[in-house]
Amino acid sequence: MKQEHFFKTARWVGAPERTSETFSVLRGHFIADGARKATLSVLGLGFFKCYINGHCINPDTFLPLSSDYEPGCDPKDEVLSGHRIYVPQFDITPFLHGGDNVIAIHYGGGWYTFKNRIFGLPKAIYCISAETDSGTRYYVSDENCRIGSSYIEDYLFVNHETHNYNGWNTCFDTDFDDRQWAHAVFTEQLDTEYCTTDCPCDSLIERLPLRKIGKGSEGVVYDCGQNTTGYPVLEIEAKAGEIISVLFSEELSSDQTIDLVHSHKQIFTIVSDGKNRLVQPEFTWYGFRCFEVIGKATPKFVKVVHADVPISSAFECDNETLNWIYKTFLHTMHCNMHTGHPSDCPHLERRGYTGDGQLTCHAVLTTMDAKAFYEKWLQDIADSQDILSGHIQYTAPYIRSGGGPGGWGCAIVEVPYQLYRHYGDTQILDKYYGNMRRYIDYLEEHSEFGLVTSDKAGEWCLGDWCGPVILYPEKDIASHNQQVLLPAPMVNTYFMVKTLNRLCEIAQIIGKNEDIAEYKEKAKQRKKAIQAAYFNTFDGNFVMNVQGANAFAADLGLGDGKTYPNAVNYYRKLGHYDTGIFATDILTRILFEHGDGELAVDLLTSDGNQGFEHWRQNGATTFHEYWDSNRSRSHNHPMFGAVVAYLFEYLLGIRQEPHTAGYRSLVIEPQAVSKFNRMSGNMKTPNGTVAVHYEKECEAVNFKIIIPPETEAVLRYAGKEFTLAEGENNLTVR
Repeated sequence: MKQEHFFKTARWVGAPERTSETFSVLRGHFIADGARKATLSVLGLGFFKCYINGHCINPDTFLPLSSDYEPGCDPKDEVLSGHRIYVPQFDITPFLHGGDNVIAIHYGGGWYTFKNRIFGLPKAIYCISAETDSGTRYYVSDENCRIGSSYIEDYLFVNHETHNYNGWNTCFDTDFDDRQWAHAVFTEQLDTEYCTTDCPCDSLIERLPLRKIGKGSEGVVYDCGQNTTGYPVLEIEAKAGEIISVLFSEELSSDQTIDLVHSHKQIFTIVSDGKNRLVQPEFTWYGFRCFEVIGKATPKFVKVVHADVPISSAFECDNETLNWIYKTFLHTMHCNMHTGHPSDCPHLERRGYTGDGQLTCHAVLTTMDAKAFYEKWLQDIADSQDILSGHIQYTAPYIRSGGGPGGWGCAIVEVPYQLYRHYGDTQILDKYYGNMRRYIDYLEEHSEFGLVTSDKAGEWCLGDWCGPVILYPEKDIASHNQQVLLPAPMVNTYFMVKTLNRLCEIAQIIGKNEDIAEYKEKAKQRKKAIQAAYFNTFDGNFVMNVQGANAFAADLGLGDGKTYPNAVNYYRKLGHYDTGIFATDILTRILFEHGDGELAVDLLTSDGNQGFEHWRQNGATTFHEYWDSNRSRSHNHPMFGAVVAYLFEYLLGIRQEPHTAGYRSLVIEPQAVSKFNRMSGNMKTPNGTVAVHYEKECEAVNFKIIIPPETEAVLRYAGKEFTLAEGENNLTVR
């Protein structure tokens, strides 16, 4: 849509003197007497907080949602497919009064002016539509608005924000006299598409109480009980000019001070004006569990802030490791849902990596009501595609980052496919089918001898990621990818084959049958190339069966009669994972699919150093980036949590019949029942909630299964099959 659809005659305005670090407050006056309803369309770039007569109408949000706002920050030698900005709209009727009303927009920072990705300089725009008996009146931003300075003095979106209240007066309400302020000036207009979305935005989720740990290196240390995202609210008690600093960390050191290794340079600073006030960061969030307050301030509580995506599932059994995996994945994922995209971590980078995002997409859609969230992010992925080559970026919205052509770029197929499978909407497949085909062409152009061997020149070309260090001591590792022993071409070609198989199914669903033979032939040739390059006919292994290599092969039907059994025997002997983010997911699923659910459970619950129970025993409340908790990177990465989907698909046994979607045809077939005495869980489907509970009693298993309306379902267990009716089903199987 064009700007006029939302903003009528409004203009983008800003301060007379601007830099990318500028924060400003824009004030406008309007009289809305007789208005039955008033709707505000408003943007401040990068982020904004908007006040109507002193009432903040979007507290604890980071608006607008992230996107590729406009041309200018495209990758080198590429042209992104789309540029858009999402326009928030508010009903401001409750905040209006007779006579003079004031709108104040505090804006700056955020993704729009982030580091080397600066789209433009800070700016704001608004339009108020007031409905009256005589028609609609519009009040818009223009050069009559006044503009003044913010108390934000220093800022870097990913790790610090500084407030200086000296000489600053509260200017958000009607009592403030803004006549001494300069007039706003017209700024650059945006060359973009203006949109709305129902994607959940960030909001205040809960308040956490604090536990005072004791004296830190310079101040007082507090713990909020879990690794989370948001910020503390502080009561300032300092004299004018005194400085208060808050240092954040994900961990406490052994001496109960904050661990600076896991601080990631996160800091919040306040320069006091001598007035007692409650203060919190306004234009960034922090990823932390504990923090140290240096100076005269008392933290009252911690605000947990992330996208308001509801949990739509439950899982509980008599194994505490699995319970922890489920709950911790949900919490970690929530910590990484900000500004409309799933991120890798909530502090160091905050980027919408297509690899991490496609890997966890199935698990998130299984456990959360996240359809709108992923539909918005899928548009970001499509927008990030290069018009010329079909290349999909490693992050969406685009920020130059690292990744690979398979596990990352194939998100353009996997995310819409998962949305279709979960919700049964074929339109989303049709909408992005052209993008999918173009990416397959891109992979063809970056192949040699049938293997995907490269990505864009000068960029990374990863295969798997974050595997445990096996052959190299820590001090000898010069870069992250040296810990992954699997050849990147094997992994990337695996993803190409999986994507081609998905495309065969998608083409049939949306009536593109003429393309299927092409996809099948390409997949056949790629599988031959993997077999020829990496299979050892002597022992039946791929790449010495290292880090899940045989699982990749078995998933494509490659190898011989020894390949899959070799993987099973290896992991039975090893007793824990030795895999990176993709292989962990694939290995776990392959074991379940082949009926080896007990071994899959053994790996999921192993207390070895490469495992979830190791994290749990060491007090983790979020998943880490690496199996090795001592590594200095993030302790808040969701990607290993992709396996949570299999708690529902295979342990509870809630699966869709092949070639169906939207959970309209279910098979309940729990595996590894011998490992448990009881298990319960439920998940929301488009037709309602499906729930499974079972409990052992002597030689029998008692099932209570709830099937939603308009859903066909059967229970398969112990070689028997039972037809299930809508509503509650109670069965005893011996």
